[in-house]
Amino acid sequence: MTEEIIIAGFGGQGVLSMGKILCYSGVMEGQEVSWMPSYGPEMRGGTANVTVILSDKMISSPIINTYDTAIILNQQSMDKFESAIKPGGLLIYDGNSIIRHPERDDINIYRVDATEEATKMETTKTFNMIMLGGYLKVKKLFKLESVIKGLKKSLPERYHHLIPVNVKAIHRGMEIIKEVATIS
Repeated sequence: MTEEIIIAGFGGQGVLSMGKILCYSGVMEGQEVSWMPSYGPEMRGGTANVTVILSDKMISSPIINTYDTAIILNQQSMDKFESAIKPGGLLIYDGNSIIRHPERDDINIYRVDATEEATKMETTKTFNMIMLGGYLKVKKLFKLESVIKGLKKSLPERYHHLIPVNVKAIHRGMEIIKEVATIS
């Protein structure tokens, strides 16, 4: 099993953190992992993406041009990466940040209204965990315990008091993800 993922959005949306948590979760379950971030010089508001590869075999290169899954958090990322998803692949996007919705008919498409839900939860910083929860509902890659361990490993200890609210956000993402289109 190899899963090649791109997570893309603006800086400050937790793009790199989502990738790190996925990688740590993979390590907890004995997988080979690769985490390759890319971001502009702006810390917040600039574009950011991370390529994550999870595999039960050795990973030969972290550089890939097509993906099994794209988790898209804004319109610029949709414009850039929708076409890079392999046929039969998966696209998960935040419906509140997208103007032009995905149009492909050869991939599975899901929507998570994470921005709206994070606002309702009064914890806007959990936006990325809501998206991660949606992804983990569709792609059952890890046990939830491994994801929680990955979350603990990726968060600095001074933020460990936020782990329960992040776990709640992951569960909420699993509950609110909506199927938009699936291929047969």
